Amino acid sequence: MATDKILDGVYRALCTHGYAELTMQDIADECDKSTALLHYHYDTKEDLLIAFLDHIITDYEERLAAETDRPPTERLATFLARFVFAPDNDKRESFHLALLEMRSQGPFNDRIRAQLERSDVVLRETAAEILQDGIEAGVFEPVDTDRTAAMLVAALDGARTRQITLGEGQPDDTYTRVVVEEVLDQVVEPLLADSVELPPLDAALEDLSRGGGDS
Repeated sequence: MATDKILDGVYRALCTHGYAELTMQDIADECDKSTALLHYHYDTKEDLLIAFLDHIITDYEERLAAETDRPPTERLATFLARFVFAPDNDKRESFHLALLEMRSQGPFNDRIRAQLERSDVVLRETAAEILQDGIEAGVFEPVDTDRTAAMLVAALDGARTRQITLGEGQPDDTYTRVVVEEVLDQVVEPLLADSVELPPLDAALEDLSRGGGDS
């Protein structure tokens, strides 16, 4: 579909140009379409970017829905792993930096803020659901799932923001990985019932790499 190719072009254009300087011509060049065709589907650049945000959040929701039959321990390991940036994944960092630029418009743009709020709800509700499922399965100790989920998302999202804005991390030891490992040790480990273990972080990262998963 033309719209799918256009939205793919938005991703590549954001990686290359960022948000602030992005033009409809940049997007058209990336998806090999004319600006006239882009305007046929989307009246303005803002309409297109809002559609793109909706697309990536919906895609994330669908990936999460496909994982609901997996054990809660695996789902939690994957959820945490999605926040880790590999040292050599410059394209992914460029994309999230562009998203961060868009997020800065949230206080001033109701449509962008609505998508940001939706994304935040998806993350927190996903983490809370995984924790609740684990409690019911007897693999996690009882906790306030909403408060714990909110803390997890705040820590992980904060780590991602710090890494992409400050460029923290050495080739074998990125800031996001350090934070996720600390979350595993200090927060998740005490939640595990006796004799229960989470899959290793590297295994979860490898699964995401094979499946093309992202956050």
